Amino acid sequence: MSSEEKKNTAVVLTAGDAELTVDPADGCRIESLRIGGTEVLRRPENGKHFGSFPMVPWCGRTENGRFRDGDKVHQLPVNSPPHAIHGTGRDTRWRTAVRDTASASFTYDLTSPWPYAGRVTQLFDLTPDALTLTLGVETYDDSFPAQVGWHPWFRRNLGGQDVTLDFTAAWQEERGEDHLPTGRRVDPRPGPWDDCFGMPDGVDVTLTWPGELEIRVTSREEWVVVYDEQEAAVCVEPQTGPPNGLNTLPRLVTPVDPLEASTTWTWRRLG
Repeated sequence: MSSEEKKNTAVVLTAGDAELTVDPADGCRIESLRIGGTEVLRRPENGKHFGSFPMVPWCGRTENGRFRDGDKVHQLPVNSPPHAIHGTGRDTRWRTAVRDTASASFTYDLTSPWPYAGRVTQLFDLTPDALTLTLGVETYDDSFPAQVGWHPWFRRNLGGQDVTLDFTAAWQEERGEDHLPTGRRVDPRPGPWDDCFGMPDGVDVTLTWPGELEIRVTSREEWVVVYDEQEAAVCVEPQTGPPNGLNTLPRLVTPVDPLEASTTWTWRRLG
């Protein structure tokens, strides 16, 4: 998508000195979050590795692109061989449902290659010192397993200062050579990470750029993937289950019990 097309489809929200840009035509991705004029997310210079995108209807890798629902085995496109990764929402054009100065909601209907019908909704609520994101998946027909989460690309360096990460996890999912959890829980290990951590009391991770900015990422969900293996960015990804969770820890979406999750990023200036 060209920069001119992005300009024509983007939705800009403001609150105080915070400015959020969302592009529903580009997977309902956050294209930009500026706080006091400072961009805190990686910009679109490296494929899909920028901004912040929703992971739906699954998070992280699904083993070999296959998942089982009862006696049915479904095949998803293998977009990160040998696995399917991060859902279909980031590759979909969403519809703007409601928007005002500081909040907006967007939807899209699940369709092929996802094998079940349903609707996804994402809400954005911006205040001068926080952003709350909410994702929901609902079905009007068949029940199905699903996951939701967020994949932000925070800039590693702001104002000449590299970010530090602070969090306390109850466990780390042991990662196999195929980048999937082995099913064993181990004591948290030092980074660098491309790993899933368990936080039974809810996700709580603080990113600090000394003398510049602090952002605290929280969620009632107990799973977070931390990825800091790239030079330019770090990722803190709250989600409703671990990678390959469609197979190992499915959350069932039913007509009377939709799947909904939220995360809040709260910030304060340090300079």
